[in-house]
Amino acid sequence: MTLRTNTGRFALTAMALPLALALAACGSGDGGEASLNGEPAAEVPAPDGQEWSEVAQITDRNGYLVGNPDAPIKLIEYGSLTCPGCAQFSIQASEPLMNEYVDSGRVSFEFRSFAIHGPIDLALTRLIECGTVSQAVPLADQVWANLQTLLPPVQERTQQLDQALSLPEDQRFVAFAETAGLIDFFAARGISRDQARTCLADAERLTEIAEASQSYGTQDDITGTPTFLINGTELALDPGPTWPQVEAALQRAGARDE
Repeated sequence: MTLRTNTGRFALTAMALPLALALAACGSGDGGEASLNGEPAAEVPAPDGQEWSEVAQITDRNGYLVGNPDAPIKLIEYGSLTCPGCAQFSIQASEPLMNEYVDSGRVSFEFRSFAIHGPIDLALTRLIECGTVSQAVPLADQVWANLQTLLPPVQERTQQLDQALSLPEDQRFVAFAETAGLIDFFAARGISRDQARTCLADAERLTEIAEASQSYGTQDDITGTPTFLINGTELALDPGPTWPQVEAALQRAGARDE
């Protein structure tokens, strides 16, 4: 299947969903959180010369996992790189999550990019992984920290962006990102312009990202962003996900001292 066919169908579906997803963006469901009550977990030393927050890999679900891959407490976030709620959580949580929980070796963090807004989310997802794997989550945090400046050009240049997406598949996301100002944004954060263009010309990888994102809705039943799971249990966060709520759930699950 070509990128054009795949992402065309994906984008069409995604563009029909934002209102419903926004309404569900604070998370839902009973979560079954009683199952999270656990004994305190011991800290696990990181490999020599590293912190656990510097250890990263891409998972078999196309997530970006940071920390001890064998951590007893596994936190997964399904988030969109253009989601304001995800941005708010990132600004609150990124430092304490990494410094106090991931670096302890008790908790791993996996970000799964749910591209609910089609091409812009796909381009951003490809760009955060364009350097080393350990750069992906920090770059996602940079995107979220700068949403207020990143999104207006996308909203103002819809005609030019649509034209970019009509180009051949190895050119469309390069042109899309250049038009949206994403190439310059990532160049200022260590991803060179040539590096970014090469990544965005990789139609096969973009197809993989789009298909993985679709699977989060069809296979994992994720209906909004951000959605958080701890050891497979969805957190019921009301009225919305905040770092104190997630931190409390991590501690109940065992990410605490005796």
